[in-house]
Amino acid sequence: MTAWYYSDAMNRRQGPVDTATLAGLQRQGGVDEATLVWRDGLAEWQPLRTLLSEILATPAFAPDTTATAPDTASQVHDYASAAAIPVSSPASPYTPPASPLAEQDDFQSGGEVVYAGFWKRFAALAIDSFVIGIAYYGMVIAMMIVLGLGAGMMEGSAAAGGMFALVAMVYLIYPLLSALYYVGFESSSRQATLGKMAVGIKVTDASGRRLSRGQALGRWFSHLLSYFTLYIGYLMAGFTDRKRGLHDMVAGTLVVDRWAYTASPQQQRRELGAVTIVVMVLALLAILAYAAIVLAIAIPAYHSYVQRAAGV
Repeated sequence: MTAWYYSDAMNRRQGPVDTATLAGLQRQGGVDEATLVWRDGLAEWQPLRTLLSEILATPAFAPDTTATAPDTASQVHDYASAAAIPVSSPASPYTPPASPLAEQDDFQSGGEVVYAGFWKRFAALAIDSFVIGIAYYGMVIAMMIVLGLGAGMMEGSAAAGGMFALVAMVYLIYPLLSALYYVGFESSSRQATLGKMAVGIKVTDASGRRLSRGQALGRWFSHLLSYFTLYIGYLMAGFTDRKRGLHDMVAGTLVVDRWAYTASPQQQRRELGAVTIVVMVLALLAILAYAAIVLAIAIPAYHSYVQRAAGV
């Protein structure tokens, strides 16, 4: 016997009832065509109108000739914007979210989730650091020009005050830009910074939903823990469950594929992707170039020191 569940006027789950009972409720006005129903075998809750032919085709009830199946795009849209049914204890793995889908963008619970690994996150961080760095140095250079011109017309304590203001802004602008950048992008509808968009990942809360401004700000502050642990907090994303860094654990966030928790989870990708590979190669070349510059400076300096020590 098929067991059906349905929502009442207060969006509370009712049931289970058999098919004949549900058909009787429909005839008596206890449920209408917009009522969300679910049975074992359905991937998600659906409006009653889409299942009338199945429910009313019972020995006790003839099909209702006034009921029609949805034949317009507007009816499908109505279902997409219908409120999901809150439940106190899930009866199946298909239990829907507890808040209206319209308030959660395209959020969909359930399904496989591909978590963003260390290298994708590294590539995203490299891109984001480059973007913030360009903006930062552009602002610093502009301020140095402005304050330099102003200091030329100042004397004594006024000039010293201008230099102090410049130094203070040099140290304060970067964290301010970083906070505005990460909080603004990660709490947006894209849930991702420019770097994360480029590699196809996004940030969610522990349930897969979009971060609020406060949650995004808390996640930004929690990055300090990864700095204090000499970047070990970032390396944790390579071997922890759900690929979380220390800051993710503290802030209660996840970094997942851009298609996770959507209506198209099958589009998630586990491979690194072209952007990630290109950024990794460029980062490796930058590290090698930096090492070559350091060695080019350090080796002559070391030889000079040895010669002075030997009294040559």
